[in-house]
Amino acid sequence: MKKTLLIFLFILPILLISQITVEAQCSLCTKTAQQLGEKPAQGLNSGILYLMMMPFAIVGFIGFRWWKQNKAIEEQS
Repeated sequence: MKKTLLIFLFILPILLISQITVEAQCSLCTKTAQQLGEKPAQGLNSGILYLMMMPFAIVGFIGFRWWKQNKAIEEQS
């Protein structure tokens, strides 16, 4: 229970901080976004951030499952 609470308290500030505007565009995407206008540029930026976070989430999930599996094996020994 303590570990779950600790993980939650660690992730919550990250989620709140992520609401801050973040620029995640390369120079080519920035130039394209400037030509599109402000609203489509924000959508493009959000899409880039979304695509960037998915591999981290997948690797994090796999790492968590691996850790949990190893912990269960150690407890049986």
